[in-house]
Amino acid sequence: MAALVLAVTALTARPGAFEFQDASTVGVDVAGAWQASTYILKDGTEHLVTGQIFFTGSNWTVLFFVLDDFGLARRGSGEGGTFTLTGDQLVLTHRYHLSAGEAMPGLAASELRMVARGPDTNAPQEPCQVIRDDDRLRLNFPSGNAMTFIRAM
Repeated sequence: MAALVLAVTALTARPGAFEFQDASTVGVDVAGAWQASTYILKDGTEHLVTGQIFFTGSNWTVLFFVLDDFGLARRGSGEGGTFTLTGDQLVLTHRYHLSAGEAMPGLAASELRMVARGPDTNAPQEPCQVIRDDDRLRLNFPSGNAMTFIRAM
């Protein structure tokens, strides 16, 4: 009986210590490496992509190439920074960006772009919706475009 009283006292002495987290604030598990699969434009055009996105702690990095109908890379982007995740809302802070590419269906040509921001400088934030279905991940970007990924082995 004394042990039961002691246990109840310990639990009530720290309110909230054993509360369950509200499901709306639990983030989708994005940790690890994901293989890029498709780039879906808001007009419905789909392009095959190759590359990977990595999520570790509060950091992210992506390197991907948009492929033409022959499997040749015609556009590419390397990006990275920090992120926050609340529920299905992923906010990517863009500290690093390198991209260039040819025009492709639904995509205008893009001149070489290089940006590097230090940790103490303001950086653009990109709020995205993230959807995970087992080993598949989809990022819905504010532009209306989306990219899909498959868990890397």
